[in-house]
Amino acid sequence: MSTATAIAPASSGHARDGRPAPRWAVRTAHLIPLVTLPSGLWRVALVAGVPIGAFANGEPVRVGGWEAVYILSLSVVQEALALLSIGLVRPWGEIFPRWLPLVGGRRVPPPFAVTAATAGGVALILIWGYAATGGLPRGGEFGFSPGGMALLVACYAPLLLWGPLLLALTAAYHRRRCRD
Repeated sequence: MSTATAIAPASSGHARDGRPAPRWAVRTAHLIPLVTLPSGLWRVALVAGVPIGAFANGEPVRVGGWEAVYILSLSVVQEALALLSIGLVRPWGEIFPRWLPLVGGRRVPPPFAVTAATAGGVALILIWGYAATGGLPRGGEFGFSPGGMALLVACYAPLLLWGPLLLALTAAYHRRRCRD
């Protein structure tokens, strides 16, 4: 099977489907999962017991049981959501994959994709903007060493780009799929 055959969307009968995404949009779509990766790896290190400079009651943080499952699940879900952005530049962002029940093989309605991606981008800006401006735990029984705080910021700061990158990507998707 040739590369063109593997990438070309199924014929949907819509003139706006199958247009190639701009090169910058393809790069942006592939950048988004990389932007989210450091924070996920930070959480994996936390669960694995790697000394990352996080302390609770003066002792290094130890995570286990359901808390570890939650933290690892959060990382997996975050990365899966970031990978969905690639659908805004790939054929499966235009035609639902055939293996999906009920909608498989049907055209993805552009207003649905644009609305979902826009809502996600705005939510990400609000969530990570809040976290960056004061949503982090301070003092009390939980804290970070200076090196641990630097590592935390280095791993989580890229998340501030996720929302704006997703909104830019959504605008390109809208132009490509909804305008002549």
